[in-house]
Amino acid sequence: MSTHDIKLEVCVDSIRSAFAAEDGGASRIELCSALGEGGLTPSVGTLKTIKETLTIPIYCMLRPRRGTDFVYSDEEMCALLTDMDLLRENGADGFVFGSLNPDRSINVDQCRHVLLASGGLPVTFHRAFDLTDQKSMDENVDMLRELGFRRLLSSGFRPTAADGVDCLAQLIAKHQRDFIVMPGAGIKVSNLEEILTVSRCLEFHASALDTAGEDYVAPTTTRMECDVTMGKQDVDPYYGTNSIVVRKMVTIAKAMSSR
Repeated sequence: MSTHDIKLEVCVDSIRSAFAAEDGGASRIELCSALGEGGLTPSVGTLKTIKETLTIPIYCMLRPRRGTDFVYSDEEMCALLTDMDLLRENGADGFVFGSLNPDRSINVDQCRHVLLASGGLPVTFHRAFDLTDQKSMDENVDMLRELGFRRLLSSGFRPTAADGVDCLAQLIAKHQRDFIVMPGAGIKVSNLEEILTVSRCLEFHASALDTAGEDYVAPTTTRMECDVTMGKQDVDPYYGTNSIVVRKMVTIAKAMSSR
C-alpha cells in the first residue's frame, strides 16, 4: 500500500490516556479536555505534566467551548489565542483548530490569525471541515493548504470515517502529494483494515478507548455511588485510551504499510 509507515494519532483527554497511547505505539497525541464534548482546549498543567514523560509529539486542541457551529466571536478567539500562546510556551508540538462562518464556509480570517500565532508549529484543520459543502471539498482543501495547514482531520462528511471512507479516498488520492488527509471518527480495531485499504491514507486518528477493542475492559475511573455529579456526562462510565487497543491498531497499520 505505502512505502511509509501508516501513523496513528490518538486523541486523549487525560494524563493516563496519554501514557497509554505512547505505550501502545501511537505516533502522535492530540491532547484535549472533555472528549465527551467532542474535545476542548486542554489545560497547560496537563500538557506540562505529560511533556515531562512522553517523547512523541503532542498537538493541542484549540476549541473554547462545545457546540457544532464552530462559529467563534471575537472574545472567544481572544481567549483561544491566549490559550495557544500559553500552550506553545509550555511545549505544544502543534495545534488542532477549525472555524466556520455562519454559512458553513471556512472562516479564513480566523484561520490566518491562528496560523500566524502558531509560531511555525504545524496546525491541523479538524472535523469542522465535515460541515462545509461537500461539492467544494477539493477547493476547500486547496485553500487550507495555501493558508498553511499541514493536514486535515475528516470523517468524509459522514458521522464516522467508515461511513465516509469513499469520500476520504477521493480526497486522499487527489491531495496526498502535498497535504495529509487523516481519517477519523469511529475508527475501531474491527473496521480499521477496511478503512486503510479503501482510503489508502498515510495517517489516521482514533481514541482507541477501552470499548474500541474486541474485549470489554472496565472503566478507567471509579464510579462513586452518590447523587452528586459535576455534569450530565458523569452519569456515564469514563473510558480512557487502552494501550492494548492502540497496539492492535498499530500492528494492523504496520501490516498494511508493507503491502
